[in-house]
Amino acid sequence: MSQDTGSQSDGRPRRIVIVDDHELLRLGIAHLIRSRAGWELCGEAAESLEALQMVRDVVPDLAIIDLRLARGDGLELIKRIRDAVPACRMLVLSMQEEDLFAERALRAGAHGFVSKQEPVPVLLEAIERVLEGRISLSPRMTDRILAARSGGPVAAKSPLELLSDREMEVFERLGRGMTAKEIARELHLSIKTIEYHRQNIKEKLQLSGSSAVVRQATAHVLGQSDVAESR
Repeated sequence: MSQDTGSQSDGRPRRIVIVDDHELLRLGIAHLIRSRAGWELCGEAAESLEALQMVRDVVPDLAIIDLRLARGDGLELIKRIRDAVPACRMLVLSMQEEDLFAERALRAGAHGFVSKQEPVPVLLEAIERVLEGRISLSPRMTDRILAARSGGPVAAKSPLELLSDREMEVFERLGRGMTAKEIARELHLSIKTIEYHRQNIKEKLQLSGSSAVVRQATAHVLGQSDVAESR
C-alpha cells in the first residue's frame, strides 16, 4: 500500500519532475514517485532546454536534477530555474562527487544533493525533506559545511574545488573529448573564451600543459581523478 508522505494542506498532491538523460533511471524514479500517495509525477526531460521549458509550463513543487546531462549543464539549469520559477524547489541526484558539487549546487539554487549510489530510502527521505522546505545533504557533507562556516577544522579539499562553475563546465567537456569549438558552441561562448578558461584551469591545477589538462579532465570524468599524478 502506498504511503501518504506529504500532499499540500489543500489536498493537492506534490508535483514532481525528473531531469536526467538516462531513461532507465528516469523510469525507476518515476515508479518511486507514483508509488507514494501525495506525490504526482508531472513531467520528465533529458536535456537542459527541454527541462527549463517543462518547469516553466508545469511549475512543479520539486525538480529532481542530474548535473551531467548529454545536452546542457545541470548547474546552469538550476540557476535558470531559480531565476525563472523561484517557487520550484530542486534536488540534485547525481553520480558527481558530493565534495566537489554539493556546495556548488546549493549556491546555484538547489536545496539538496543525493548521490546515485545511495539506497532508495535515502532518496525518498531527501525528497520529503526538500518538499518540506528543508535542505538535504549527507551527514558528512553537513558537518563539513558547518565546520567551514564555524572556523573549525575541515578535511583537505580537492584542487578541483578551486575551479569556478564555468571552468568546471569546460573541464568536464574536455574530459568527454570535446574540442574547444564544440564546447564554445554548446556553452554559447567564443572559442577565445574557452581557451581562456582552459588556461585558468591549467594554472589553478598546476598542470604542465594543455595535454595534461585533457588527461586530468578525462580521468575526472571516468572517476579516476588524481591531479597530483597528472602534473
